[in-house]
Amino acid sequence: MGNNRLSGRIPGRFLHNLTEVQYVDLTNNSLEGEIPLGDRSKLPDLRFLLLWSNRLSGPIPPSLSNSTEIQWIDLESNFLSGELPTAMVSHMPRLQYLFLSYNNLVSHDNNTNIRPFFAALANCTHLQELELAGNNLAGEIPPEVGDLSEHLAQLHLDDNGFYGSIPPTFSNLINLTFLNLSYNLLNGSIPPEISLMKKLERFYLSNNMITGDIPPVLGDIPHLGLLDLSNNRLSGTIPHSLSNLTQLRQLLLHHNSFHGVIPSSLGECSNLEILDLSYNRLEGRIPNAVAGLSSLKLYLNLSNNALQGPLPLGLSKMDMVLAIDLSSNNLSGMIPPQLGGCVAIEYLNLSGDALHGPLPASIGKLSYLQTLDLSLNHLVGTIPDSLRESSMLSFLNLSFNNFSGDIQSFSSLTVGSFLGNPNLCGSSFPGLSPCHGKRNRWSSALRLSVILTCCIGVPVLLLCLFGYPLLMKWRGIRPSTLKDEEEVVKLPRLSYMELVEATGGFGGSSLIGSGRFGQVYKGTLKDDTMIAVKVLMMAPPESFKRECEVLKRTRHRNLIRIITACSRPDFKALVLPLMANGSLESHLYPRCDLDLVKVVGIVSDVAEGMAYLHHYSPVRVIHCDLKPSNVLLDEDMTALIADFGIARLVKGEDDSTTASGPDSSSSTAGLLHGSMGYIAPEYGLGRHPWTQGDVYSFGVLILEIVTGKRPTDTIFQEGSTLQEWVKVHYPDDLEAIIDDALLRMSPSVSHCDEVWRDVTVALIELGLTCTQYTPSLRPSMIEVAHEIGALRRDLKQFISKLMPADSFARSSSSLSDSW
Repeated sequence: MGNNRLSGRIPGRFLHNLTEVQYVDLTNNSLEGEIPLGDRSKLPDLRFLLLWSNRLSGPIPPSLSNSTEIQWIDLESNFLSGELPTAMVSHMPRLQYLFLSYNNLVSHDNNTNIRPFFAALANCTHLQELELAGNNLAGEIPPEVGDLSEHLAQLHLDDNGFYGSIPPTFSNLINLTFLNLSYNLLNGSIPPEISLMKKLERFYLSNNMITGDIPPVLGDIPHLGLLDLSNNRLSGTIPHSLSNLTQLRQLLLHHNSFHGVIPSSLGECSNLEILDLSYNRLEGRIPNAVAGLSSLKLYLNLSNNALQGPLPLGLSKMDMVLAIDLSSNNLSGMIPPQLGGCVAIEYLNLSGDALHGPLPASIGKLSYLQTLDLSLNHLVGTIPDSLRESSMLSFLNLSFNNFSGDIQSFSSLTVGSFLGNPNLCGSSFPGLSPCHGKRNRWSSALRLSVILTCCIGVPVLLLCLFGYPLLMKWRGIRPSTLKDEEEVVKLPRLSYMELVEATGGFGGSSLIGSGRFGQVYKGTLKDDTMIAVKVLMMAPPESFKRECEVLKRTRHRNLIRIITACSRPDFKALVLPLMANGSLESHLYPRCDLDLVKVVGIVSDVAEGMAYLHHYSPVRVIHCDLKPSNVLLDEDMTALIADFGIARLVKGEDDSTTASGPDSSSSTAGLLHGSMGYIAPEYGLGRHPWTQGDVYSFGVLILEIVTGKRPTDTIFQEGSTLQEWVKVHYPDDLEAIIDDALLRMSPSVSHCDEVWRDVTVALIELGLTCTQYTPSLRPSMIEVAHEIGALRRDLKQFISKLMPADSFARSSSSLSDSW
């Protein structure tokens, strides 16, 4: 009876004294209330009890202990509360699988003691998988964890409040293949005894407070494929013994305090797909053996260290890597033309180093390159024509170098991409001198010399006063975005009276929107700059500080930027750029005016922005309120994520944002994290904000765009949701769920209808994947952004290659404008 959209309570006598029943499956419904098993209920032959992904509440019935033959219990992703069922499991000797993750369960003795539960589980000698993630469990992990079944293969204790050290007795679990202890409050060092678990394949220990060195004996775990020790307080050097991990695919050591050099022996990890050593204190050169890891498929991140020397030529061997970030180091030398060998790369960040020489033309020939940041270096020469002609490049930052020549052909970029290059010219960019021909070279030189003679003192003084702090600030940005940065530099501090004048006294005619904590007014400054003023009404002071903090620390082409802020005891406001095309919500209702191409572009932009917030921002951010009204569209229909009023800053490089205890683990304690219809179900269990909650909201947003229906629509009654409604019709009745607007712009070209349908189906499937009730089944935003990016590229190539230009122009003049 699973997956049948059942709702309401389970009838009281449904599970009462079913003496012969062996299998109960009510998974993935909308059932609520308590599990109806009274003290006298008996299910002696029950083998499987599957109730996961419902809305069941209350304690786990003690009478389940009468089911002594049970092998599989899955109560994951409900609202169950109370203490862990210690007495129950002590009477289940045949239990093999116990899934209790993502509920609201606690430990014994006022949530301080989990020892009795592990001691009782020791009687379950056939136990193979134990999942307790995402509850409110606290206390120290006791030595009794090592007394669990010798058959145990997977142990999930992540996302709880466990504290204290990691017991060495974990080593007794010799058949364990998966161990997740991440997102707890564990301290102390990594016990060397972990290396005795020779079958371990994935080890997660991120986001704790672990100190000390990496034990070299971790290199003795022959099948280890993933090692995540990120966001801890580890120090020392990276041991050479990790090169023994020939099956290693992901090595994540970022946001620690490792020093010394990168071991060249890591190049022997021939299956490595992700290597992230960023935000440490590593020095020395990048080893050629590491740079030549052709197996890297996703990303190489060595940013924010103290690495020196030239860029290794071996980087050209990474012909499958999608992203390389070597920013904020001390790398020198020239950018090698061989870097063009990274033919699949989409993101390249070499900013904040000491690179010099010209920019090779081969960089502009990278077919899939979308983001290129070379700012804050010493590069010279003209900008290659190949870069001007790059069809995929959507973000370019060459600021604060010594480039020269004409940049007029970069019509889609702003002067923010070229700041600090005094020898560049181009009449289409404010603040840059126009380019002159040969006939005017003497008069131009004369004018230039006069201007320099008269004005050189002022810029030099300003640079001395403001340039160094600005450069230092930008050095910490990863990946940095300086779109329209010249406007930030030119705009003065704005007073309250200036905002009053700009908005017409905050009158009703200038009101353009309302958010959770305030209202937004449009305005015009004296220099005709159009602005949006977000005035916080009845908002807690921490909301204002939080949004300022997020906007200050994050920069990306798909995130709204802050112009300035105005704060008084009785008035607090953020001044933001006014988006020419308003919010995504205004284009969806009352009737959608977006075609499929624009939709794919918008969701791709949002995915890129969210991936940056979750995985690349200097201070990682959980948005907590992603929805169409918080997605703004600029004049080019580029989507920018806005409204960080309840966002949560996650532990990063700055200790000031580090959660150091239960009370500080969430900056939004006491709030329901998001807007109705977009809130991840686990938040109803009291779970603190996390990335998978944003993924859920993003999935709802996709389904809302595709269907044209709000998640709070009146058709979703009696506990039903938008995604459940889509599941009912998908895939047999697509016409019932797809908004006509996505299909009405379909050009009359052979196979076009089929392609449009395939793209729409891909969006629906991605939306359903992101909104799965069980958080562990949802993808990360990196995976989402990559998938939508590929979909966007495929759609663009179809339009450009298969559609006749004249037919395309007649059918949909707006499609090409979306790229």
